[in-house]
Amino acid sequence: MRTRIFNVILLAVVLLQSCDNYLDLRPENGTTREEFWQTKEDVKAAVTGIYLSLLNTPPSESDLTIPEYIFMYGELRGGMVSAAQYTSDDQIDMLTTNILPSNSLTTWRAFYRVINFCNTVIDLGPPVLDLDPTFTQEELNTYLAEALTIRAYMYFTLARTFKDVPLKLEATLSDEDNFQLPTTPQADIFAQVVQDLLDAEAMAVETYESVAENKGKITKNTINTMLTDVYLWQEDYDNALIAADKVITNTNETYELIEASPSWFTSVYARGNTSESIFELQYTTQNLNPFYFMFLLAPQYLAEASVLEDVFGLDFNDPENKDIRGERASMVPGTNEIYKYTGFDENNRKSFAESDTHWFIYRYADLLLMKAEALNELNRGEEALLIIEELREARAAIDLTEEQVTGDNKNGVRQYILAERARELAFEGKRWFDLLRNARKENYAYINLIINVAIQSAPANQQQTIVAKLQDPNSHYLPINEYELYTNKALVQNPFYK
Repeated sequence: MRTRIFNVILLAVVLLQSCDNYLDLRPENGTTREEFWQTKEDVKAAVTGIYLSLLNTPPSESDLTIPEYIFMYGELRGGMVSAAQYTSDDQIDMLTTNILPSNSLTTWRAFYRVINFCNTVIDLGPPVLDLDPTFTQEELNTYLAEALTIRAYMYFTLARTFKDVPLKLEATLSDEDNFQLPTTPQADIFAQVVQDLLDAEAMAVETYESVAENKGKITKNTINTMLTDVYLWQEDYDNALIAADKVITNTNETYELIEASPSWFTSVYARGNTSESIFELQYTTQNLNPFYFMFLLAPQYLAEASVLEDVFGLDFNDPENKDIRGERASMVPGTNEIYKYTGFDENNRKSFAESDTHWFIYRYADLLLMKAEALNELNRGEEALLIIEELREARAAIDLTEEQVTGDNKNGVRQYILAERARELAFEGKRWFDLLRNARKENYAYINLIINVAIQSAPANQQQTIVAKLQDPNSHYLPINEYELYTNKALVQNPFYK
């Protein structure tokens, strides 16, 4: 029987093209479920469909891409983004912490679509071993590791965004399957994510045959970087440190920071796949990213006006003394255009036909700062400060943003790491999640991190209301969209939004 899941996977693989070899496999039009899942090429094509579903929305769907949602969920409430000419009402409501279940941005359909693609590979890939004698267990394990890791990342993002979400670990293969699923507590989602990642690590490859594959597909390093991130949310700092060091000390794929130079931006962002890259979604000139419209042709977002001075620092005595990550890297001074995804170098933008800048899920600098966070929480603040200093030196950070803090000042080091993450990861879908993770520590002892950011960008007549809202931790998560509540009667709305 033909089912929607297979049609969507096959449409994605057929219609979305890439110049990278590992994304080139496309099954023929008209392939049905009965004809599929017969050979190792079928399994490979389905895994290719998973990656493509991260990059693009299938033609039959009207929602946004995964990177667009992650940008909005990770940045709009983080205090570094403001409205632009084409900002929608729903986007403005998220920017101003005025979110309702009717807001279209609260849909999670795109994430569960990817999850179902992953579940389908996990469920239907193993039987192909008995059908194709050329299909090896090693090949199957690689594909399963990729599906498990991407599923884990989808659930990790959902749990950080919505808190409690439905957990479905089996493929939906027909319209008769059960769609009435209650939410699972966030802590249980995180535990499942860790289990998926540990299972994937045991099966994943160290490296592939090309740089694009090593940076654009799941490897053991990708998995351990993601584990570091999840462990930080679980406040399991010992395991976070172990996972981070597995990547840092890995001899099969060596990562290093690229020193500040006129070509730094072009290498790291415009071209991508450098020694700083761990996992990037691989847009190409045959499969353009959505960012050119988002930030330039029909701009929906700008950098908050204060970001250049407050985050990166301005040396008014020496304008040439500047953090390489700020002006004409993250943003354009004066217009506040977000430049990271449209620029080619510090003087020139890409053309629309060249808008292939990747979406950066994990970079080496991100991992180093996560390690610094784990070290600091384990009362090893001096070691954390050494990591910050290493990164700042590589980025030519200016003295104005250097903080005078000692390793025994845990909260001071924590704030310094947060500030450095703002500089390093500006507009990469991380800021709100960084603030929330730190605000939650010690039973929300640092809730003012969130409140202070929210009121900085809020209209004066809304500030008091926003402060009152944010005192409730449930308000830090998005509501379940009203359509999901209508179609899934087992769901119960986040108490804050009832």
